Formats: sequence, structure tokens, C-alpha cells
Amino acid sequence: MDIQFIVVHCSDTPNGRYHTAEDIHRWHLDRGWDGIGYHSVIRTDGLVDQGRPHYWIGSHTAKYNGIAIGVCLIGRDEFSDEQWRSLEGLMLSLTNEFPNAKVVGHRDLNSHKTCPNFDVKAWWAGVQARGID
Repeated sequence: MDIQFIVVHCSDTPNGRYHTAEDIHRWHLDRGWDGIGYHSVIRTDGLVDQGRPHYWIGSHTAKYNGIAIGVCLIGRDEFSDEQWRSLEGLMLSLTNEFPNAKVVGHRDLNSHKTCPNFDVKAWWAGVQARGID
């Protein structure tokens, strides 16, 4: 796959609730989908769950699924320090694996969305700037 985007999402579940990739997989199956649409899920405690393998096309951002990796933060708009650290580490790993991919939020690719409810591009620019110092 020619991955052009790494897309950050949120689960839009109440902040602080503990959910896993297995929960999302079950929710997506219940909707009649082929299972979890994300490639990774970051739990509230910072643990990173594997969703779909990277070689499977995701189901998380319409029109971009074939060229994007999807990452989901559990929560709506308040994420734990552990989640932020895991998100940073995961993005560093994924951008090493897919060096031409842009890190964006779901809302950056769909103007009708607010997900993940923060400015991913600005956050990622800050992470990269810190790494240069």
C-alpha cells in the first residue's frame, strides 16, 4: 500500500472510560461491518492495541482508507498523559515505517468531522520541533 496519511481519531466515548480494540471490534461487527476499522487503538492507560494489520485496508476515513493508517484514541476530548506519550511514540514509529505519510486528524480529511477534537497537525509540529532541539 502507498500510505499517504496517518489519521488520528477518537472513539467518541465518554472521557476516562476504559475500552480496548476488542470492544471497538465488537461494536463495529454489531454495525454489520467487517470488524475494527482502525489499525491501532490507544487505551486510556496508554497501552496500544493492534487493530487491523497494516497490510489490510482500514475502514476509518471515507475516500482515504486505501492510502491511510488509522489510529484511535479512546475518549472524546480529554486524553491521559499516558495516551499522549503513546500517541507520540506510535506516530514516531509509523512515520519511520511510512516516511512519506502526513500525520493528520480525521477532521483534516472530512470537514464535517471534529474528531479527534484537537489540532493534530499543530500537535505533531510541536512533537517534531521538540525532537530537533
